[in-house]
Amino acid sequence: MIFPCIDLMDGKVVQLVQGRAKALEGDSPEVMLAKFAAFPEIQAIDLDAAMGRGSNDELVRMIAGRAKARVGGGVRTVDRARALVEQGAHKVIVGTAAFSQSGVNAAFLQSLRERVGRDRLIVAVDSKDGRVVVKGWQESTNLSAEDVLGALEPYCSGFLCTYVDKEGMMQGTDLDWFRRLRAATPLELTAAGGITTMEDIRSLAALNIHAAIGMAIYTGRLPLEKLLT
Repeated sequence: MIFPCIDLMDGKVVQLVQGRAKALEGDSPEVMLAKFAAFPEIQAIDLDAAMGRGSNDELVRMIAGRAKARVGGGVRTVDRARALVEQGAHKVIVGTAAFSQSGVNAAFLQSLRERVGRDRLIVAVDSKDGRVVVKGWQESTNLSAEDVLGALEPYCSGFLCTYVDKEGMMQGTDLDWFRRLRAATPLELTAAGGITTMEDIRSLAALNIHAAIGMAIYTGRLPLEKLLT
């Protein structure tokens, strides 16, 4: 499955390079929802909330209410996750709060599973320079993605795995990394980061891995009509 991405910053739809430099702004969230209406599900991330510098709650609520969406960004409390579900989010993506420097934050994840439900939870396991990164990809842990998937499995229905080294760079992704992740877990995997061509998408699909796509859509490199065929 292909998940078009709506990333929010300062009330606008944006695309960043490696989670830092803003590369472009998209149309309004309402216009992007209309453009993505033919897709069965979309992905929405509140970048301001992820980076701990505010939120785009009204826009997130609007998106979750109008589309089947997996929603993330700044989900660091059980109450925040429950609020997203109540606002209409089909699934909630949790990243930073799922980890500590020494490993998996099992106590938080257990509470989240009990109050939100394992089937509604996706854990974001994002990697840069071979290490899991958190807080909007601004901080690195001592963990590798391959090593933590097994410990996270009891708490979620799947994983969103971003190869940050290539995020927004339109240079393709690291299929070898995704092969290793596929071998590490039987749960649903969604790939992000550098997915640029239909060949990237087909290669991931052959591994039974979904694709979350942002920059390649917004720049026109991957036209929506092509992705829907």
